Amino acid sequence: MSVYDCADTEQRTAGLAAARTALQSGELVVMPTDTLYGIGCDAFDSTAVDRLLRAKGRGRDMPVPVLIGSWATIDGLVSVVTPQMRDLTRAFWPGALSLVVAQAPSLAWDLGDAHGTVMLRMPLHPVALELLRAHGPMAVSSANVSGRAPAATMADARTQLGGAVSVYLDGGPSEHAVASTIVDVSAGAPRILREGAVAAERVAEVLGVDAQALRA
Repeated sequence: MSVYDCADTEQRTAGLAAARTALQSGELVVMPTDTLYGIGCDAFDSTAVDRLLRAKGRGRDMPVPVLIGSWATIDGLVSVVTPQMRDLTRAFWPGALSLVVAQAPSLAWDLGDAHGTVMLRMPLHPVALELLRAHGPMAVSSANVSGRAPAATMADARTQLGGAVSVYLDGGPSEHAVASTIVDVSAGAPRILREGAVAAERVAEVLGVDAQALRA
């Protein structure tokens, strides 16, 4: 288990390199995001995803979301990129909005019992974005044991997850410490599954609908 202070330039460089190596080896990494700390692995390594679920004490019935480092990445991950998806990603990415979408049927990954969907987000955090752009899509869940409080600091995550994680990237306390808002655009009219850091009214304004309709 290695810990890197990303406020220090040399440690940040070393930590990102160590994190990439760990991900390529099927190991787990804790990293800061703009919402809360996340525990992640290579999204296409099903053994690593199983390891992540075990570290959290979480079942396959709660599939792991995927974080990406660029707008263009979504094109290869979803079945169809709709105008609504484009509008939402342009308005809120990078940022605290997660989209549940119908995944591309050709994807060779296993994130849990997702029934053909995947939750995607591009986080607004320089350390997370640098790692995602260097490595590619990561399966990332909140860095806590299931049922316990989400980690707002690296120390919180380390206390809960300990040696199950190979590399800890310390980006300081989470700026907002509020979970992302989740919008389901996988089929039919968009629906808010969880209202978090992005208000329903802001989502509704972008989509040109009433906020109450999104909450229905």
